[in-house]
This record gives sequence, structure tokens and C-alpha cells, in this order.
Amino acid sequence: MFGNMEIYTLQQYWWIICSVLGALFLFLSFVQGGQSLLWQVAKSEVEKSLVVNSLGRKWELTFTTLVTFGGAMFASFPKFYSTSFGGAYWVWMLILFTFIVQAVAYEYRKKPNNFLGQKVYELFLFINGTVGILLIGAAVATFFSGSNFTLTMFNFVNWTHPLRGVEAAFSLFNLSLGIFLVMNARTLGGLYLLNSIDFSGLVEFKGRVTKCTFMSFVISLPFLLYFLIALLLMSGQQYDDVGVVSIVANKYLANLLSMPIVAVMLLAGLVLVILGVYLAKFKSSSRGIWPAGLGTVLVGLTVFFLAGFNNTPFYPSNVDLNSSLTIRNASSGHYTLVVMSYVSLLVPFVLGYIFYFWRKMDGKKLSSSEVTNDKAY
Repeated sequence: MFGNMEIYTLQQYWWIICSVLGALFLFLSFVQGGQSLLWQVAKSEVEKSLVVNSLGRKWELTFTTLVTFGGAMFASFPKFYSTSFGGAYWVWMLILFTFIVQAVAYEYRKKPNNFLGQKVYELFLFINGTVGILLIGAAVATFFSGSNFTLTMFNFVNWTHPLRGVEAAFSLFNLSLGIFLVMNARTLGGLYLLNSIDFSGLVEFKGRVTKCTFMSFVISLPFLLYFLIALLLMSGQQYDDVGVVSIVANKYLANLLSMPIVAVMLLAGLVLVILGVYLAKFKSSSRGIWPAGLGTVLVGLTVFFLAGFNNTPFYPSNVDLNSSLTIRNASSGHYTLVVMSYVSLLVPFVLGYIFYFWRKMDGKKLSSSEVTNDKAY
């Protein structure tokens, strides 16, 4: 099946696979968003334990998905992996650090005689939920705004900015996507808490979660609006059939218009996120996480599809146009893509496994009696 495909078809297939993983990560960032809400919504030790233990059931999924995304990019588009991770290593090291302290926090927050104290580990969770997602958003935005690198004829990376990727966080365009992702993660985090916690006898606690969820959603809107308007009005790069890159006005608007299914995905995604928040705020429903989560996945897919399809370099260079990376010049060879494509057929089974155990873990809502035992985080 895959062996008879042309290499460009395989490259497109693997960009879709990587896009799905990236979009799933954005949904699973509800863990980070919930962590950033901890000090706002939880006013007692029981409420804190409910939040941390509810999120503690899922925190590995976010990190695992991020690592899987990185692994898929390494295997299918190794030139991007070596360029971004080898050149912009400071920003990736900072992101990795925020996930390391997250793991440490879940492991040691409630351990007796821990020398840092519970507050420090809660600060680690907050850092992961804010700084970590902000930097990831800024890094993703460079798929459009570009990065400061050149490639030699032997594909050695020359990063021309001393901050090694951290400079992405000083761009208003990049920051707008980063802040939106932080606020969207907080929105999803609040919706997940409403879905997973038994709030019996905790009316004020539920009210605080609902209020913070709605406020996070409202704050996210101007940043999303700025990012979308700036994206659709900005010039972008385009490559021709022989790989020569040039600057094109309103490139991403042209991409959106030439791929109407992507425009529909964007609109549907935004509507679903609004629906999820509406159900929580005005209908007191605990099921808002599902439409909002699906909506986030669709918006994430839109971002990746606009960046990589329609002859668009998905990792543009601001220093040398012909160093920009595309799904054509950054991919593995035909044989590698074919072998990995057969392996990718196992993905639905993995997703089914995750779904099954998700239902098992969340089949019963977490109650205050369950967070007082020795297994609580």
C-alpha cells in the first residue's frame, strides 16, 4: 500500500500525522492549564488535593504526547529536528525544564519531610502550566514568523541570534499565540476539573472553577483575534516546483482560501470551544470539556495545515530564504517514510487503549474522601 506511494504523498501523510499529534498535545494541555488555576480556585488543602489528584491522573499523557510529537518529527522530518532542536536549543531546554519540574512536583509534593516544601512544588506546577505552554506557543508561531538560521551545504545549522530560540518570546506575534495557548489551556483545565471532580458539598469551590474558566476564555479572545488577523495579513514564503523560495503577500490568507476544508475546520473549532464554555457557564454542565477539546484539536490542525501545505515552508528562515524548511526538503527518504507509515497503522490501537483507560480512570468522579489517603499527590 504505502510502498507504491510517491514520496510527496508520503511527506503529506506524515505532516498530517505530526499535525494530529501536535493538535492532541494542545488538547491535553488542559493538565497544564489546570495546574495554573490551582492557587486561584483551591482555598483549602482538600480543594488543592482534589485539583492536583484530578490532574495527576493525566499528567503523563501530555508529556508523552509531546515526546511522541518530537519523535515523529525526528523520524519523518529530521532536518527540522536537527535545525530547531540543534539551533534553538535554549528555548527547548527551558521547555524541557518546565516538564521536569512538573514530574518532580507530582512525585514529591505530598511526600513527608520534603526539603523544599509543598508551596515550592505547587510553584513548579504553575511554572509548567504558564511558562512551559507560553514558550511552546512562541515556538509554534515561528512556523509563520520564521527563525534566525542558515544551513550550510552539508546541512550544518548556523543560528544567528545569541538567545538560541528564546528570542521568539520577544515577538508580539509569537507571544500572542503563546498567551492564547496558556489561556486556552486554563479554559480546558477548568472544564476538565468540572468534569472529573465530585463537587458535592463544595459549591463555592465549583463556582470559583467555573468563574476562572469563563474569565480565561474571555482573556484568550483578544490574543487569538490579534494572532489570526496578523497571520492572514502577513507576507509569507512560498516555494516552486524546483524548491526556490520567494516572498508572497498575504500567503496564509491565500492558503486558507485555497483549502476551504481548513477554513471550515477553523470555524468549527472556534464554535466548539465557545459551546464548551457556554455549557459550563450558562448550563452548569460538566461535559464542556468534550466540545472544547475537539474544537482545540481542530484549531490546532488548522495551524499546522496552514504552515505546511500549499507549497509553504513550515519552518521559514528569516536570514536565508533558501535555508527555509519544507515538507519536501526536510523529510526522510522514501524507504524510511514507507516503513514508518506501516508502523503508523498501530496509532488507532494506541488511541483506543488511551480512550479505554481514560474511561476507566474517570468513570467515577474524584471525591474528597479519595484524596486523604496515602496515594494522593
